[in-house]
Amino acid sequence: MTTENNITKADVAHVASLAKLKFNDNELEKFTGQIEDIIDMVNTLNEVDTDNVKPTFNVTDQFNRMREDVAVRSGDKEALLANAPDTENGFIRVPAILDESEEA
Repeated sequence: MTTENNITKADVAHVASLAKLKFNDNELEKFTGQIEDIIDMVNTLNEVDTDNVKPTFNVTDQFNRMREDVAVRSGDKEALLANAPDTENGFIRVPAILDESEEA
């Protein structure tokens, strides 16, 4: 198949840079071909006449069985802390996600 919209390595490199991704030439070549294949597949699907086809929202007759969400107090803090990767003074220690040294 041939695509009407040719995707170039430069296009893929541009989108990768927008996503903060870096690819070598082999990877750019590979992804360019994959994107062209995806576009070809979408173009093929667009040729299918679906005018009289009802939308499908679920392909099975199964449904989710829900239960009431009930909070349960375990009171076993030691068991909780024993499963934590790092603790300090009875609390779970986590890595800092905000650097307060930098002003916004």
